[in-house]
Amino acid sequence: MRELIVEFLTALTAPFWHSSLSIDQFVTAMQETLQMMFFAMLFGMIWAFLQAIILLCTRPEGILPNRAVYHLLSPFVNALRSLPFIILLIAVLPLTYFLVGTRIGIWAAIVPLTIYIGPYMGRLIENSLLEVNPGIIESAQAMGATPAQIIFKFVIPEARSSLILNMTTASISLLGATAMAGAAGAG
Repeated sequence: MRELIVEFLTALTAPFWHSSLSIDQFVTAMQETLQMMFFAMLFGMIWAFLQAIILLCTRPEGILPNRAVYHLLSPFVNALRSLPFIILLIAVLPLTYFLVGTRIGIWAAIVPLTIYIGPYMGRLIENSLLEVNPGIIESAQAMGATPAQIIFKFVIPEARSSLILNMTTASISLLGATAMAGAAGAG
């Protein structure tokens, strides 16, 4: 399949492709970028949903208010979000080496990409969940729904369109970060 793609792109771009980069190298780079994007989005989305649900539930006017958890997690998320990716990439090199056994390559880049996109996406998801009409939550509570049912049966389905829009925004931001991941020898 890869050979067919390379042959097709070579034939298609032959008249105007004047680069020291071959089509085969271009396809390899695209494949590595998509691989980094997929795994960083997957792990980042798991992190982000957990973070968003915890922040949503524990906020002072949330379903399960807990000031201690909220005031510990929220500044931590803000601190991680404010770090420029290239600094984060260098700062987590020891963790990267511990987790994947190397500091260069695609898998080494997935660790900082996940740490970069998790808090960012978590805030986007939290904002999507906060946009849900409070009347829906009150109705769910009046019907006797548990906190888990309120989140998974009422809030998340109501916020679906906003969640999709925010995941698109996050994936574009992650694509930009993968370009900087070249500093870790990836893609």
